[in-house]
Amino acid sequence: MSEHASAGDLADVEKVVWTYLDGLHEGNTQKLASAFHEVTQLYALGPDGVTDVPRADWLKMVASRPSPKSQALERTDRIVSVDFSGPETACVKVECAVPPRYFTDYLTLLKFANGWRVVSKTFRTTVRS
Repeated sequence: MSEHASAGDLADVEKVVWTYLDGLHEGNTQKLASAFHEVTQLYALGPDGVTDVPRADWLKMVASRPSPKSQALERTDRIVSVDFSGPETACVKVECAVPPRYFTDYLTLLKFANGWRVVSKTFRTTVRS
């Protein structure tokens, strides 16, 4: 843990991240919305350059597809690292999957008056057969 964060902050950040991972696995957009601030943007590098997806569009995409849980797909989610740069800023690296797509996510979180929320997600996808 960083000198910039308390044990409570670490637990709170991990709780938000697990809410995200649970929501992704379950296809539960309410859980996802509770973990991601309204202004959150999602970024990835695609064949045509950087994609920039607003949270609302991403939630619609999640709602429109079968969840990994509904397909009885194996869950491999894990928090790889948590880094605090101050008492209100954290960066979390996670690995998660919606097989056959496997993701490495970099989540930036800020601490608001009502708690920690993801404000940006940058991710990389690999497809495995």
